[in-house]
Amino acid sequence: LQKDLEEVKVLLEKATRKRVRDALIAEKSKIETEMKNKMQQKSQRKAELTENEKPAAVVAPITTGYTVKISNYGWDQSDKFVKIYITLPGVHQVPAESVQVNFTERSFDLLVKNLNGKSYSMIVNNLLKPISVEGSSKKVKTDTVLILCRKKAENTRWDYLTQVEKECKEKEKPSYDTETDPSEGLMNVLKKIYEDGDDDMKRTINKAWVESREKQAKGDTDF
Repeated sequence: LQKDLEEVKVLLEKATRKRVRDALIAEKSKIETEMKNKMQQKSQRKAELTENEKPAAVVAPITTGYTVKISNYGWDQSDKFVKIYITLPGVHQVPAESVQVNFTERSFDLLVKNLNGKSYSMIVNNLLKPISVEGSSKKVKTDTVLILCRKKAENTRWDYLTQVEKECKEKEKPSYDTETDPSEGLMNVLKKIYEDGDDDMKRTINKAWVESREKQAKGDTDF
């Protein structure tokens, strides 16, 4: 196009007749318009290529969010196993290697990675009784992780899952036996007073003791 334009310009300078000059001027204008359009298209393509050559936006890798501590679970037992049930919706859909359980003789810890964008962990220390590390395992079922702790001493009953739970429950128990005679606590107090009291106090307590026993024998109690 550039060479065509230059040639048209040369001819235009030599032309003398009006009709020829008008034709050459029209051709010159046509070539210049075509050249202008070509230049615009070239500039546009260059801009598009430059845009495409830009580095792609960096996509952050998919990572798990924060770790959720598991506090809700259920458990039961058989002659050989203590079974812990943890409900986690969708856990059966994650890769098997994302569900990890480590055992020791008196503990286990569970880690579930990248379940719905989060990790879930559960650590249980101070199991009530020793377990067999080799015989313990896990199973992943629909929305549930089942942890199987193999009892070292088979055919023994676990009243609690952990030693801490046992101690807490025992602290909650009243200090006296609820099945004993309610008057027994009072009698213990009277014995203490009797041992520390003078002769008059001892005679008074002896009298009260005898009367109390006589009423109990007759079935006539104040309770």
